[in-house]
Amino acid sequence: MSVIDRWSEARSRIDRAARESGRDSGTVTLVCVTKTFPGVAIVPLLEAGQRVFGENRVQEAREKWPDLKARFPGVELHLLGPLQSNKVKEAVETFDVIQSLDREKIARALAAELARRGRPMRFFVQVNTGAEPQKSGVSVEEADAFVALCRDELGLFVEGLMCVPPVDELASPHFALLSAIAARNGLSRLSMGMSGDFEQAIELGATHVRIGSAIMGQRA
Repeated sequence: MSVIDRWSEARSRIDRAARESGRDSGTVTLVCVTKTFPGVAIVPLLEAGQRVFGENRVQEAREKWPDLKARFPGVELHLLGPLQSNKVKEAVETFDVIQSLDREKIARALAAELARRGRPMRFFVQVNTGAEPQKSGVSVEEADAFVALCRDELGLFVEGLMCVPPVDELASPHFALLSAIAARNGLSRLSMGMSGDFEQAIELGATHVRIGSAIMGQRA
């Protein structure tokens, strides 16, 4: 199958999952994850009309996306991986949305950089629903306070939450937990679900699904 065939199949599965959950498929955004793939592999998707993409690393995105964005207007680029404080300036220059906001130090640095530039930016707070020590994300217990800090004190536009469930556990309880945290904080957007579980995520309210290998193929 070509990348376009896999993309079309993923979109069909998203549409079907949304319909079966009593939702309009237009309420689910496909974030195509293109980390490690070169620009030439992404062009067919851009030509087919895909406009929302995700990358894990600031430096990699800076190397390939400025040219692609210039050639294909309307691209929305999401940072999915952890952000280091020395990359805040470059992240603000490169990305439209940051989905991995999870530390006060980074939040303060982002707020200062955005104020300096006088521009808005959209954020998702990443929650470590599985309490995995090796994984990024604010803890479940600290999520409410961190969202309040980012929104109320720092003035960041937090529009939703993101999670990456543990690979060796059922994803659905983690999606349900993230949905509950979002609801009590008045957040309407949920980034959850990847290639192996995005249909479950849609059933539990995902507004953004992050699909990489099911579209791009296996990474080298």
